[in-house]
Amino acid sequence: MTLGVLAALGMVFTMFAGFWTDWLWYRSVNYSSVFTTTLWTKIGLFFVFGLLMALAVGFNIWLAHRLRPPLSAMSMEQQNLDRYRMSIAPYKKWLLLGITALVGLIAGASASGQWRTWLMWVNGVAFGQKDPQFKLDVSFYAFDLPWYRFLLGFGFAAAILSVIAAALTHYLYGGLRVTSPGARATAAATGHLSVLIGIFVALKAVAYWLDRYGLAVKSSDFRATDNWTGLRYVDANAYLPAKTILFCIAVICALLFFATIWRRTWQLPVIGFGLMVLSAILIGGLYPAIVQKFQVQPNEQAKEAPYVEKNLEATRKAYGIDGTKVTDYSGTSKTEDKTTLRDDVGSTASIRIMDPNIVSPTFQQLQQIRNYYAFPNNLDVDRYAKDGKEQDTVIGLRELNLAGIPKKNWINNHFRYTHGYGVVAAQGTSADAQGRPNFTESDLPSEGDLGTYEQRVYYGEKTTTYSIVGGPQKEIDYSDDNGEKTTSYKGDSGVNLSNPVNRAAYAVAFGEPQILYSGAIGEGSRILYNRTPKERVEAVAPWLTIDGDAYPAVVNNRIQWIVDAYTTTNGYPYSSRTTLGDTTADSLTAANDNRAVVAQQNQVNYIRNSVKATVDAYTGEVKLYQWDTKDPVLKTWMKAFPDTVEPKGDISKDLMDHLRYPQDLFKVQRELLTRYHVRDATTFLSGSEVWQVPDDPTNRSGNAVPPYYLSMRMPDQKAQSFSLTTTFTPNGRDNLSAFMAVDAEAGTSDYGKIRILKLPTNTTVNGPKQVQSQFNSQEEIAESIRLLRGGDSEVEYGNLLTVPLDGGLLYVEPVYVRGGGLKYPLLRKVLVTYGGQTAFENTLDEALNKIFGTEGQAPEPPDEGDTTTPPPTSDNPTVQQALEDAQKAFDAGQEALKENDWEAYGRAQKDLEDALQRAEDAQAQTGRGGAGGGESKPSSSPSGSPSPKPSS
Repeated sequence: MTLGVLAALGMVFTMFAGFWTDWLWYRSVNYSSVFTTTLWTKIGLFFVFGLLMALAVGFNIWLAHRLRPPLSAMSMEQQNLDRYRMSIAPYKKWLLLGITALVGLIAGASASGQWRTWLMWVNGVAFGQKDPQFKLDVSFYAFDLPWYRFLLGFGFAAAILSVIAAALTHYLYGGLRVTSPGARATAAATGHLSVLIGIFVALKAVAYWLDRYGLAVKSSDFRATDNWTGLRYVDANAYLPAKTILFCIAVICALLFFATIWRRTWQLPVIGFGLMVLSAILIGGLYPAIVQKFQVQPNEQAKEAPYVEKNLEATRKAYGIDGTKVTDYSGTSKTEDKTTLRDDVGSTASIRIMDPNIVSPTFQQLQQIRNYYAFPNNLDVDRYAKDGKEQDTVIGLRELNLAGIPKKNWINNHFRYTHGYGVVAAQGTSADAQGRPNFTESDLPSEGDLGTYEQRVYYGEKTTTYSIVGGPQKEIDYSDDNGEKTTSYKGDSGVNLSNPVNRAAYAVAFGEPQILYSGAIGEGSRILYNRTPKERVEAVAPWLTIDGDAYPAVVNNRIQWIVDAYTTTNGYPYSSRTTLGDTTADSLTAANDNRAVVAQQNQVNYIRNSVKATVDAYTGEVKLYQWDTKDPVLKTWMKAFPDTVEPKGDISKDLMDHLRYPQDLFKVQRELLTRYHVRDATTFLSGSEVWQVPDDPTNRSGNAVPPYYLSMRMPDQKAQSFSLTTTFTPNGRDNLSAFMAVDAEAGTSDYGKIRILKLPTNTTVNGPKQVQSQFNSQEEIAESIRLLRGGDSEVEYGNLLTVPLDGGLLYVEPVYVRGGGLKYPLLRKVLVTYGGQTAFENTLDEALNKIFGTEGQAPEPPDEGDTTTPPPTSDNPTVQQALEDAQKAFDAGQEALKENDWEAYGRAQKDLEDALQRAEDAQAQTGRGGAGGGESKPSSSPSGSPSPKPSS
């Protein structure tokens, strides 16, 4: 008895611990209203629908027992069941309660899972758009129809269970007979069961009526596209009238079943039911097939065109691509003198040669500092201003890496090593002489262009375990030359463990008994968990779909994780569906687990980036900001969860500067635009203009090329803007069909504007795969690649960027080398192609100079107001010797590069810098002693060519 009581108490406390810890967590993040609203909605649905199901089944069992025939009238078959009746007689009340409780629990549990459907129905906001067939507001399909279908399904389940329960009871007590001669059912049993079946048929009539509206959101395979949604010709002209006719037949059939109460015969109801089944086969199945075969197929384009136009319009609106601007683009430059285009490259794009998906190991090697820090596999691209000018920046956080701590134990894992430290950032458009990133924020503690900010990272993408902070146990802050620094968490995040009930609850919930009795936990101790940005936003807004890539930014002197979130629905009439998990997958998500795909594999046909969320890396504070102020789905959820989403006007300017267009939404839109860039139904049906997203040519994964962030200027823009770009190829071919870019710079008037440059179909312009093949097939480049791969070195191709330039397309691809004893990739070469010309040089400038024919050109004459002296001559022996040394160092560097000797190359670059500095100092001294008094810096090498620059 004692053991039984203890076991029961243990089970109860385990259930309590889960509930209590959830409540404490939501309260700690100030979103307790989300917890309570969700909880009470689930409880309400559980009890209401559980009780309804229990009453329905229980009442019909009771009624069947009440209508049992007298014992004397029972047949021999029923008398044989006496022993069963006798055995359950003493327990029939308990048996009745048990059966009704069981079906009630199952029904209640199922209904509680519909809390989203209920909240959307009761709080639904009108879209202000009507479907073209029934002229109903879109909200009917998005919010109302799902709830009606749930009610209908619940009604069917209740009717079927009631029929089964009543029939069994009637059989047990003699109302129904199977083997006995004479009547198979008593009049009471006949009336009872006929009413229940009549209710079932009446519900079927309601289902037929709802099916009429369901045609507007029905998916089907259509030869123009998979997951086609909406009515086609056969739906509007065959299925729709068929459903109406079947509705009328079902109503009549239901009335015939109800009439059995008075007629006491099954004859008419059975005939009616048979007629309904036959009608469903002939009218609902055969007739539409005949219409499709003999009316639609002989002239499909003419019949389907009006419905295709409705689908085109609805799909473009639902995915936010209706404003896409498609412009014809020649794909070839008309400028004969390409040297005039060299200067245009800089104004057209800030070409990023630091690939955030390649250089993470370089960040790790050069900036990890301690083994218990780590960077994500994929870094992020953001914009930061320097000297008043924005520049693309590759950024990552130095997060906690428990795998690298010196000694693993419970105290170290959860009390001592609790947080990461600092931001590391580098220029996206340049590298140093050794091919390493030009860091703009580095070292430990981090220093650089980002100024002063709270550097401790308690919440991050790699922080997946709990930590207990703020108590008697000190935490390791960071280490420097003077040893380890310690700290104690000062934030108010997490749940306080001073309360013994809380400690016991977490000990049970986490399966860690030491939480209950450890001396390392005391006054002020707080437990931090759910620490990834995605987890925290999903928890406080379970009605949102979260983008797969959260990114960090320094905002108002704090590190903030920025998370894009979406509202979706599957009920937008006529809009074709897509599967988020499949559409947002690409070569990066396939190769890296930490860069999550939008996890849901559910299908949607409407999506909006309606919320921008932030998670403070130190306090874990979550804020949700309304981004799309017109989205009716977001407005519906804001009614359901008031005061959880802050208005768009509360977004600070500093935060606005770092918001960007989200990648997952862009990937969904580009997938839809492979077909829905056309506006004409005939072209859509022909399939002649179908595009595809090309596979990533820089690897052999066979997955789609990822979109790239890039500051660039499209032909109709006056200045560069931060953009998200991609390319398209024709379906089944590798040449280029189109280039797509969306203005990703939040806070600007063009934010979210999609531009597509459509290439002509009568000429061939190389696509990404062909450009990559061209790179690899040129003999000179192939030989250089072979040399770079010498020894144990590996060559890694960076992002293949595409930039529209003067009617043509400029492709740029950085090439990294990992090897020669190094464990991290360094930028060694840059591939560039334009107008059929290809260059493979050490720096981007050199490659562009070669492509546009500006190599070795004399420098432009100085302006009239230029006070610098001419380049140094041999009159000064010190300058002459320094320049000779510079030339020797340059030649040695080139020779080392050919031999793949990176150590010698580094020494040569250092000698080159020293020689140039000596020449500059000597010339400056000469200038100060001469008549001009001006200072100059050597601008050319002894050979007369432009002096080699240590950075690209």
